[in-house]
Amino acid sequence: MTPYRVLVCDDQELMRGGLRMLLESADDLILAGEAENGSQAVDLAATARPDLVLMDVRMPVLDGVQATERICARNPAVKVLMLTTFDLDEYVLAATRAGAGGFLLKDASGEEMLLAMRAVLRGDRVLAPAVVDRMMQRYLAAHPAPSDDQRLARLTDRERDVLVLVARGLNNTEIAEQLFIGVTTVKTHLGRVLDKLEVRDRLHAVVFAYEHGLITPSNRRGPHG
Repeated sequence: MTPYRVLVCDDQELMRGGLRMLLESADDLILAGEAENGSQAVDLAATARPDLVLMDVRMPVLDGVQATERICARNPAVKVLMLTTFDLDEYVLAATRAGAGGFLLKDASGEEMLLAMRAVLRGDRVLAPAVVDRMMQRYLAAHPAPSDDQRLARLTDRERDVLVLVARGLNNTEIAEQLFIGVTTVKTHLGRVLDKLEVRDRLHAVVFAYEHGLITPSNRRGPHG
C-alpha cells in the first residue's frame, strides 16, 4: 500500500522534529513537507499534495484555523488534524467548522498521535476529551440549549444510547461491544442520529449531547471519537 503523505505545520522546530521522527517510525505514513507558518502551510498543501495535514492552532502569519479553512476550501479531500493545548480550546469549534477532522493535545503520546492520524485519514473524528470538557463548559455557559428544541424527541431509545456513547468518546467498535450489536448497525444508527438532529458530523452530535444535558464534562471518557 502506498503510504499516506503527511504535511507537518508548526512554528516550533522541536515539535516539527518530533512529528518527523514519529512519521519515520510508521510504515504507512511519510512526511510530505513542513511548514512553519499558516501561509506556508496553505502553499505547501497545494504543491505537496498531502493526504493529511497536522496543523498547529496558533501559527504566525496566518493562524491554523484560517489556514485550515483555505486548505479545505481548495481541496476538500485533504484531511486536517489540529494540534492544540489547554489554553487554545476556544478555537476547537471554529477549527471544526473550517473543515478539520478533529483535534488532539500536543502532549499526546506518540501512539496516540499515530492512532489519531490514522483515524482522521479513515474519515473518523478525533476528539481530545480534556479539550472537549473545557470547551463544552465554556460553550454551554454562553449558549444554553433552546427550551423548545424538539429534535431530541425524534430519536429512538437505541439511537439515544448511541449518541450518549459517542459523546463519551467511544469509537464505533467500542459502542458495538457495549450495546451487543454490529459495527455496521452502529454506523446505521449514527447516520440516523445525525439526520434527525440535523447536525453535520460526529463532533456536532457531541456538542448537541452536551447542550441537551445527555452528558456533562464530568462523565465523559475515552481518547477518540
